[in-house]
Amino acid sequence: MLKIRNSQLNDFKKVKSFGLLPNGEEVFCYNLSNKSGVEVEIINYGAVITSLKIPISKMKKVDVVLGFDSLDKYINSYNLPSAPYIGAIVGRYAGRINNATFVLNNKKVELTKNNGSHSLHGGKSGFSIAFWSVISLTESSITLEYVSQNNEENFPGELTTTITYTVTETDELEVKMMAKSTEDTIINLTQHSYFNLDGHSEDIINQELVVNSSKTLETNIENIPTSKFFEVARSPFDFSSPKECPTKIDNTFVLNDNDNVSAILISKKNNLKMSVFTNQPAVHIYVGGNCFNQIKGKENASYHPLSGICFEAQNFPDAPNHAHFPNPILKKDETYIHNTTFKFETL
Repeated sequence: MLKIRNSQLNDFKKVKSFGLLPNGEEVFCYNLSNKSGVEVEIINYGAVITSLKIPISKMKKVDVVLGFDSLDKYINSYNLPSAPYIGAIVGRYAGRINNATFVLNNKKVELTKNNGSHSLHGGKSGFSIAFWSVISLTESSITLEYVSQNNEENFPGELTTTITYTVTETDELEVKMMAKSTEDTIINLTQHSYFNLDGHSEDIINQELVVNSSKTLETNIENIPTSKFFEVARSPFDFSSPKECPTKIDNTFVLNDNDNVSAILISKKNNLKMSVFTNQPAVHIYVGGNCFNQIKGKENASYHPLSGICFEAQNFPDAPNHAHFPNPILKKDETYIHNTTFKFETL
């Protein structure tokens, strides 16, 4: 595919400038929609979802994701006491890698440490702050590409990744990720939007959660997997039937069945349900979005620790260091495929 030149963007009615990066590169915002009125806005900084508006009546839409209204705020959010990664694509490796090291092909690889002594969400210069090129654009779909250079954050291989966002006519937001590497490497991508079906300026405590999982990863005090699993039955982490959203959670749920729904979020206030489907072995669920009263969200919203809930469909954190976890290795010239869908329905 040919990359779309900036001059060609004028051919599309729903494209607008979103600001300039420090190097002078211009970032654009792209509006996708379907016939029933679902609208999503994407920027090519971090391949971020900035807005996702779902009709809840003939006259009203609700914006169900956290976001910022300027590029500077997205950039500055990575300087907060705990970066929220709002709306971004996370990679090369989502989650933590213990001691920022792993062994690949009998060679020890030492990554950048950006979370204490560990690597988190791809390191200091991960995909979430990268400039993505737009290679395909229609009224309802966009494909973005990023080429991660060999040894970026010390990951081996030049990795070419494409992300395709599509708004379907059945009110789904499809996220399709594909990648190829010039060398054997590891990969674990995820979409890091914070959802709130009551609206992005509300909190999530009155919404209900369902997770199709019977066990989570056991972790230590630094949230590094111990290699063991924790059975959720009759515990606070049992979401096999609808239960109020937890006020504090940062856990990886092992999915029972990739052919069925992975997780569900329900808003009784707006009579809205979001179902999550994925081909990944786990979904990491995290409640947060806190901007520490330092950065305002869009429409001057104040984002706090209960502003939204993430459904990070992915492989297990630290999988490169656990032989019995799902394989995180992407062989040279093979194709990584990750599909996650967020489906919206009125109750």
